[in-house]
Amino acid sequence: MDAHQKKAAVVGWPISHSLSPSIHNLWARRTGLNAQYLPIAIPPTYEDFAAKLDELQAAGFAGINITLPHKENALRYAAKASNGAEKAGAANMITFGCGGPYADNSDVEGFAQAVKGIVSKEKINSALVIGAGGAARGVVLAFQSLGVKDITLTNRTKDKALAIANDFKTATIDWGKEQNIIDTVDMIVNTTSLGMTGQPPLDLDLSRLQHHAIVADIVYSPLETPLLKSAKQKGNATVDGLAMLMHQAVPGFRQWFGGEPIVDQELRNHLVTILNNRKNEC
Repeated sequence: MDAHQKKAAVVGWPISHSLSPSIHNLWARRTGLNAQYLPIAIPPTYEDFAAKLDELQAAGFAGINITLPHKENALRYAAKASNGAEKAGAANMITFGCGGPYADNSDVEGFAQAVKGIVSKEKINSALVIGAGGAARGVVLAFQSLGVKDITLTNRTKDKALAIANDFKTATIDWGKEQNIIDTVDMIVNTTSLGMTGQPPLDLDLSRLQHHAIVADIVYSPLETPLLKSAKQKGNATVDGLAMLMHQAVPGFRQWFGGEPIVDQELRNHLVTILNNRKNEC
């Protein structure tokens, strides 16, 4: 291995589906950096996670991104954590350094940046967040950073929604009753796996959705979920999971490799091509 090459990685189980290496390695080529970003599979136990991160740190890796199922393990492993990671209860970034592993959560910034352009055109005062996992916490934090005051959560398991509502002072609505507030919200975000390839679609009727409302989905496989397709057919603006994925990668690249990454149409086209090729292989 090149001793002068900067190294980082994304870890998860499984990990072969991750688009993060394609994002970071394209940015490295663009900026002329001697850097490599690898996908590394780690079995889902904390013991396996901690052992592998010890190994990566000893090997000189600058940091790692974390995807399922290790985001909570990352927060547990870190010596220190950002306020955002602690509030989200999960981390998708760990930076190695002399102060010990430092955990952060760029999902918050990723979602905020993905919707900022639209937010500047359409004021978002109210939002409906569907789901109550770590991604939902990140979305709620992003909304609050954007000044959205009226946030309502719904989740199949009500206790999980109530836990987030208690932590972030938001409202909740029973699963299946969200239809009652469709015409009152400026934005809807699906943070569940419903609509993902191999999963049933999210059962949500958008017929009463206001014309200015925005619909977002954190899923990027498929790129256009049934929810987003329904919104587009009504003429509503949409934000797909690829937008969030690209923007959440920026802090890690900047921190570990030192270059200035740019999220643009070329990057998006590159990732869409990869997704299309995967679909054609199935």
